[in-house]
Amino acid sequence: MLFARKPSEVVSATDALPGRTDQTMPVPDAHFVNGASLVGPWAPGVETLVVGMGCFWGAERKFWQADGVVSTAVGYAGGHTPNPSYEEVCSGLTGHTEVVLVAFDTSHTSLEAMLKVFWENHDPTQGMRQGNDVGTQYRSAIYWSSDAQRDAAEATRAAFQTQLEKAGYPTITTEIAKLGPFYYAEPYHQQYLGKNPNGYCGIGGTGVSCPVGVVKS
Repeated sequence: MLFARKPSEVVSATDALPGRTDQTMPVPDAHFVNGASLVGPWAPGVETLVVGMGCFWGAERKFWQADGVVSTAVGYAGGHTPNPSYEEVCSGLTGHTEVVLVAFDTSHTSLEAMLKVFWENHDPTQGMRQGNDVGTQYRSAIYWSSDAQRDAAEATRAAFQTQLEKAGYPTITTEIAKLGPFYYAEPYHQQYLGKNPNGYCGIGGTGVSCPVGVVKS
């Protein structure tokens, strides 16, 4: 998971790799853990959220284990290069960060509950890194697809910041931005820790609880 180039700033669109517009990543037919589809269209009442919280292997597992989650997939978002490869993203020359696409049933859980999983299972104050994983591809991010998601992301960030400050942590560096293109990662990355239970997982929280709204029963 460590690479020679460790950029400290997101590459500009001008300097980003060109990528490819005529070739998309193949997507497995089913989720390795629960058998669900990794792509939409989703059933009525299912909402999706895209977040980055360091290495996407461990992050994805946190979400597929959460109540009310229908499906998860890993990919790349927040950058410039179309249909990037893992190696390209890790070079720091695409602008993307590693992300998880979470599909959740709003009749059994809530957006706030998903954001609670996000905030509590990584350290969102570390800038362009997560633990020993260093580079722009490991930055913390929430990519919203609606005004409600944006508002919830900002509100929970403010609430969590207060709790983090009490525990001695610095300012949250999480990128909160409108979702652009989401590119699926290579098939072997999908549900990686389901296939390799003892594989690398760099996910680690701060131990601080995020005060959010009540989860639907």
